[in-house]
Amino acid sequence: MTLLSAIAVVDYGAGNLGSLVAALERRGAALTLAADAAAVRSASAVVLPGDGAFGATMHALATRGLDGALRDAIARGVPFLGICVGMQILFERSTELDACEGLGIIAGVVDRFHDAPRVPHMGWNRLEQVTPHRFTAGVDARDYVYFLHSYRVAVGPSTLAACTYGERFSAIVAHDNVLGTQFHPEKSQRAGGILLDNFVSLAKERR
Repeated sequence: MTLLSAIAVVDYGAGNLGSLVAALERRGAALTLAADAAAVRSASAVVLPGDGAFGATMHALATRGLDGALRDAIARGVPFLGICVGMQILFERSTELDACEGLGIIAGVVDRFHDAPRVPHMGWNRLEQVTPHRFTAGVDARDYVYFLHSYRVAVGPSTLAACTYGERFSAIVAHDNVLGTQFHPEKSQRAGGILLDNFVSLAKERR
């Protein structure tokens, strides 16, 4: 398989990146772990994984100067994928703790589940397609994906796919060159593999 130009997987000091890196490498992606702004700004595509709290993630990114680098990468049109909290911080703010500001790339607010059976939402749930998109091509209504989160974004104009867990929320979002998954594609078997394949294809076109 032909290797691509480097995709930056943002390493801001939180979470285990091993499964995500391995999943992308299986798809022929040449990766760099980007812990500084320069690495993000020089990448042909960017993946922002998420693990933990919204506010702590934003603080970690800002401390390393990565928040501005992420905005710059998005502004220059590179394919960008945010995963879990990495998706959530693409929105304007979160109601978590003292109401944290996000990157503000996509309009909307991240809020705690109000009508879920239990929180956190942990486990496998089925995707519901809302808007067709190249990123979700090949994923269908039979596919389940793996979630682990307590906060969610309501279904809105950016929603490509939704999920219902007591209440309906955004599972996949898109805005121009920016994509996001509330679930973990690297842990989501068939559907997750298709999404990562599609993202790597988008990155290849950007070279």
